Amino acid sequence: MRELRVIGLDTDGGSVICQDPDSGEKFQVPADDRLRAAARGDISRLGQIEIEMESTLRPREIQARIRAGASVAQVASAAGVTPEKVSRFAHPVLLERSRAAELASSSHPIRIDGPALSTLAEVVASALGARGHNPEDTDWDAWKSEDGRWIVQVSWRVGRSENHAHWRYQPGSGGGTTEPLDETADEITDPDLSRPLRGLTSVVSLASAGEQYTVGADDLIGRQRARVVAADTPDLLQPTLVDHHVEPVEDIDDIDDLDLDDVPPAEIDREPAEIDRETTAESQPPAASDTEPARPVADPLDMRSSAPTSDEAPTPRRRKAARKPAVPAWEDVLLGVRSNGHQ
Repeated sequence: MRELRVIGLDTDGGSVICQDPDSGEKFQVPADDRLRAAARGDISRLGQIEIEMESTLRPREIQARIRAGASVAQVASAAGVTPEKVSRFAHPVLLERSRAAELASSSHPIRIDGPALSTLAEVVASALGARGHNPEDTDWDAWKSEDGRWIVQVSWRVGRSENHAHWRYQPGSGGGTTEPLDETADEITDPDLSRPLRGLTSVVSLASAGEQYTVGADDLIGRQRARVVAADTPDLLQPTLVDHHVEPVEDIDDIDDLDLDDVPPAEIDREPAEIDRETTAESQPPAASDTEPARPVADPLDMRSSAPTSDEAPTPRRRKAARKPAVPAWEDVLLGVRSNGHQ
């Protein structure tokens, strides 16, 4: 190795001019931070400058990623350097994270009724022990989130699966507090330690129970829907029966109750023989006269026999069982008389 002697700077001051004392040959060295750090004997600064030149990440960026939860291997892969060159900058940040996890383990987890009296480490140990896990197999870690607050993680393995629970740590008097951030942390913080972390129910029992209580209900609902549809949808093929109820006309026993002022004389002076002919004619209208237009005559409402003469003894009045009372004509109702001639 040849020894060079510094003889000055170039015209722009960006390089240092060196010369070989034996041969007089001149050399030019860039006047950058590496040369300045080497001239001061700052080894750490010189190594940092080497990292900056070899990787795409600055040391400040490396530490920021480590503080945010990234591992040394992840940062080294992102920077394109070996993990050994990242470790010298990551080491102080890893110590900071370990201290934050230690402080968080002494904090008090927040429950529904407020902060617990036990510390987070005691709650985690009790919860895992009650569920058949070894509390000594847990790993504690912490990192800072984007809002600048610490996130605490507790990890443990069950078989081949790895479980994680996260809390948000808030430093304060008495050790501070921790707030659960996920379902697993809620279950661990829950004072009901006898409840498993994940409750499973037998699928067979659920299927049998559903079959037992839904088959009868479905059948009943189907029948009820059929009734509603049948009631709301009229059957157009079936005839509609309308019940025409005719109120029977009460018999008038006393002739004196009738108002004879408006009754025509022709209707009053009719003979019993004419009444008998109209009764047997079965609603046939009488022949039209020259002076009066013919009108329809309905069946007589009074089914009694003709009035007895003076020679005959009065007989009890009886109704004909085979005859059905007919509806009186509107003229009879208007005039206040019956179709058979009785007033």
